[in-house]
Amino acid sequence: MLPCILKARKPQLSRLRPSSQWLFRLYSATSATPNGPKSASPNHQDLPSFLNYANRIGLSPTSTSYVGTYYEYAVQHTLRRLGFSLTRVGGRDDSGVDLLGTWHLPSNPHPLRVIVQCKALKGKLGPNLVRELEGAFIGAPNGWRGEGVLGILVSPKSATKGVREAMGRCRWAMGWIMVENQDGTGRVRQVLWNRTAARIGLEGVTVTMKYGEKKDGKEGEGGLDGECVLLWKDRPVEALPDVEGEEEKEKEKEKEKEKEQ
Repeated sequence: MLPCILKARKPQLSRLRPSSQWLFRLYSATSATPNGPKSASPNHQDLPSFLNYANRIGLSPTSTSYVGTYYEYAVQHTLRRLGFSLTRVGGRDDSGVDLLGTWHLPSNPHPLRVIVQCKALKGKLGPNLVRELEGAFIGAPNGWRGEGVLGILVSPKSATKGVREAMGRCRWAMGWIMVENQDGTGRVRQVLWNRTAARIGLEGVTVTMKYGEKKDGKEGEGGLDGECVLLWKDRPVEALPDVEGEEEKEKEKEKEKEKEQ
């Protein structure tokens, strides 16, 4: 008699809770992605916890450490809307990498590994930033080196002509994202990348502007508050949901059902 072989059934996503559906898709897509380093600080893991920590130790809001860390966490949160899953690794021994993680795009069967440098600078941004990012590729953690890794510069300013030209000449896959930050609320104003980045997973992804509320009563796009949106086959790239928030909502719904019963 031939042995009976049981095949494991794939879970039906429609029967899973929204947060569980997302976790299943994320696990399926990232099973081959290496584990990155843990957060740089045991005292804070996101913007709210950093603000509490800074207030507790009396860290000046004008200090370089405060301004840089604040912006890094704001960028980490903001880029989730574009499909990024990032961990802050910035510190004394960060080798030039502030945020590290993956970019989940429908154009790629597997998430892109990304290293991010945040430049909350008030001065002029020049091509030297591109050279600094090139060095970060070499010093990046294991699993985020070599081919298929995308380096991204993030700044509250738009890329200058010199920066764009330097990125175009660079052999590494690079991108630039302009993230304005106001009281912890980030807004993406510019997204661009070079040809190498397109080849490793951004081919076919386009950028458009989404306009919201009008300002100063002006008509037309010039009077609207715009933000960049990524498109793949004319459909917006999905944001990564707040899984913890979704879990809490599901628990509240379950409690309400129990009360009704």
